[in-house]
Amino acid sequence: MQVIGGTETITIIEVTPGTHLRIDDVKGDPLATMVADASGNAHLAFAPTEHRLLATMDDLVGALATGTTVPPGDYTVTDLSTKEVQPVRVLAVDDHPDLSLYDQELADGYGYLTVRDGIRLSVMVRPPNADMYGPGPYPTVVEYSGYSPSHPELPQPGTLLANLMGFAVVGVNMRGTGCSGGVFDVFSPAQSADGYDVIETVARQPWVLHGKVGMVGLSYPGISQLYVAATRPPSLAAITPLSVIDDLWRQQWPGGTFNSGFTRAWLALRDAEAMAGGQAWDQAIIEAGDEVAAANQAIRSQNLDFERFGRAIETYGPISAGRRAGDFVDRIEVPVYLTGAWQDEQTGSRFALMLQSFTSAPSTRFTLFNGHHPDGYSPMVILRWFEFLSFHVARRIPRVNELIRQFAPLQFIEHFGYQAVLEPDRFEQYDSFDEAFAAYLAEPSVRILFDSGAGHEVVGATSHVYETTTESFPPPGVTARSWWFAPEGTLADEPPSEVTTARYLDDVGARDTAYSQELLVDLNRFTQPRVPITWTRFATEHRVEMQTEPFVGPVVIAGQGHLDLWLRPGTEDTSVQVTVTEIRPDGDGGDVEQRVQCGWHRLKHASEDPTRSNELAVDYTFVPEDIQPLVPGQWIRSRVPIYPVTHVFREGSKLRVRVSTPGRDHPFWNFESPVIDGAGHDIGIGGDMATALVLPVWDVDLDHGDHPPAGSLRGQPVRPAEPVTS
Repeated sequence: MQVIGGTETITIIEVTPGTHLRIDDVKGDPLATMVADASGNAHLAFAPTEHRLLATMDDLVGALATGTTVPPGDYTVTDLSTKEVQPVRVLAVDDHPDLSLYDQELADGYGYLTVRDGIRLSVMVRPPNADMYGPGPYPTVVEYSGYSPSHPELPQPGTLLANLMGFAVVGVNMRGTGCSGGVFDVFSPAQSADGYDVIETVARQPWVLHGKVGMVGLSYPGISQLYVAATRPPSLAAITPLSVIDDLWRQQWPGGTFNSGFTRAWLALRDAEAMAGGQAWDQAIIEAGDEVAAANQAIRSQNLDFERFGRAIETYGPISAGRRAGDFVDRIEVPVYLTGAWQDEQTGSRFALMLQSFTSAPSTRFTLFNGHHPDGYSPMVILRWFEFLSFHVARRIPRVNELIRQFAPLQFIEHFGYQAVLEPDRFEQYDSFDEAFAAYLAEPSVRILFDSGAGHEVVGATSHVYETTTESFPPPGVTARSWWFAPEGTLADEPPSEVTTARYLDDVGARDTAYSQELLVDLNRFTQPRVPITWTRFATEHRVEMQTEPFVGPVVIAGQGHLDLWLRPGTEDTSVQVTVTEIRPDGDGGDVEQRVQCGWHRLKHASEDPTRSNELAVDYTFVPEDIQPLVPGQWIRSRVPIYPVTHVFREGSKLRVRVSTPGRDHPFWNFESPVIDGAGHDIGIGGDMATALVLPVWDVDLDHGDHPPAGSLRGQPVRPAEPVTS
């Protein structure tokens, strides 16, 4: 047998199928016993809390739910049929290899890169157009994900843009994906360590300018940058993570309720594409005679069913904690450029909760806006991305090639559905790089764009109306403002003295209803100005709604808020959804309801995390020991977090809040919430059970102008307003 010690993993190959393989720690205590699969492979990525036989998927799921990754250290593997014993050392992420590993030559085009445990990752090296940018060395960036960054014929968006802007790009497939070797896992320690090795190997290529590289990518290749940068590769110059998440577990279990919509579908697709021959392009490379690709596929029999594993991790545990990006971004020691949309239909807006945690990064640039998942590459922000890479990776004054400026409007029409031009070069007046760089670094870190979708004659295009900057997010000067639930469906500035109640019933149909779910098969529609949706409503009996009087001046919210909820449950387990909307004039004499933001919480998770909660922000521990089943008929108090958002309620608008079971008010997320047809829940109003909406109000002096056209704002659908019926 061959035993491979990886980063917090052990892989065993070339054994007789069905063989029992016992893994013992350095003290001789058994950790687990694996059973070789039909291909003669076994892979231990999740160590159970006590020794157990891992023979079936159910066994592996059990180990995942309560165990940890394999602790670094020395082990032995015993073939229980032949009594053969082999030692193996499991690596930690910070167990760096001898520097000679990085003396690998990467030529233009398709090839492979070897990481510290001997796994070979498929890579694609793409230099920029030499006719436009001359000969190398070139400023270089890496795009790293489990999609298809090493696909020889189809560059990913980040790769395509960086190439056009004069950067060489190395696309690298994570282990267990594409034509790369190894076993696939979602944001595992092994993938982080691989990323370190990738950066160090690429940076040593003679065609890399300055001997340092950056990273690019949106969504999956954006998130992966956080994990790689936290390993602190010495040759990493900067990262540009776009449309990211702060925590894998909370993405799959928002508020403690399983996300059976986008997140489930995304993991299922990752499982399918990581199978042997799971993508057409990797199978084509194998069929063309690539023996490395064929050999790399042999271990795919050990890839895990991550949708099933995700369902098994109902509470927050050691494995989940080890993959929470928000907990380790303070280790990132390179400049960071990050963008995100408040209404991101795929990943949501929890990314904003970690913006203050990049404490070790020497420079940060955060651009925040209303909109959709792919908008980080849109015309309104792409020049700032180029500026950041030019300063921190190329180390030159950012000047867009004139051919690119001429070419860009046609590309914007094709990809974003409207004709736009790139911003002018902002630093061309400087004679030296040092002067330009100093001016750039002096700019505020946070850029907030307002009313994206209303800034161009094409309604809904990725173009904002106005913007402002701050040094942090939430911005300085944000304060908590409470609106109290009051009789007749109103939100009052003071809590009513008399106790009353409002009631809603579980909505069974809401569980499987997201208003854009049919577009899961056509995600490119979200780059276009108009996204077809049908925003379904909760029936009267399934909602409690409260609403302010029309505002006499603008009210700006910026950050995370919550609903301070008093609830008398009708069941032992229920999840609550809070939706904030704006009731605003539509321009034709009527009113429309415009979506602003949502939040969720499963009330049996009773303990707030004091390190992440304050008068505005709320997070919970979600650990099993803090679960408290509800007592039907007994009042409880719970703060339901509302996802971060920036939004302007202009004069004449009314703020509305809706309480319900989860569903209907999100484009892609479905919720396997605990609902019982006919079950009802009471909300306390006034007195000792005064429910209040608490939002982060920002006292900022900006000319917000008139209401944008109804239905123009990206990510914020509208529908005719119905009267409050609580």
